[in-house]
Amino acid sequence: QVQLVESGGGLVQPGGSLRLSCAASGSIFRIYGMGWYRQAPGKQRELVAAITRDGSTNYADSVKGRFTISRDNAKNTTYMHTNSLKPEDTAVYSCYGNVKLLDGSTRNYWGQGTQVTVSS
Repeated sequence: QVQLVESGGGLVQPGGSLRLSCAASGSIFRIYGMGWYRQAPGKQRELVAAITRDGSTNYADSVKGRFTISRDNAKNTTYMHTNSLKPEDTAVYSCYGNVKLLDGSTRNYWGQGTQVTVSS
C-alpha cells in the first residue's frame, strides 16, 4: 500500500557530507511524523532524527549540530543533511513514516535502508 524508498547513501571520507532522501508513495492521505534510524554492526538501532508534520525536530545527542532533518509535505519526502561525518556514523540508515492511509487507518512504514560508510 505504501512504500518508502531511501537514496543518497554511500562511501564518504571523514569530515564529508551526504544528503539522504526518503520518498513515500502509495495510498497516502497524510504523513505525520517522519524520521531516520540507524543501525551499525553489533549495535542497537538508534533514532537519529525525527520531524513532525509542522516541522518540529529532535536529534540524537551524537548528531546535534551536524545533521539536519527536513521534509517536503507536498512530495511526501524527508531529507537528512549529514555534515562533518565521522567513522562512528557508519551504519545502515532507515527512514520511517507514520502514515494515514486513504482508508482512514494509520500505521508506521519503513524503508529498506541505505548504507552510509565513513572511511578514509
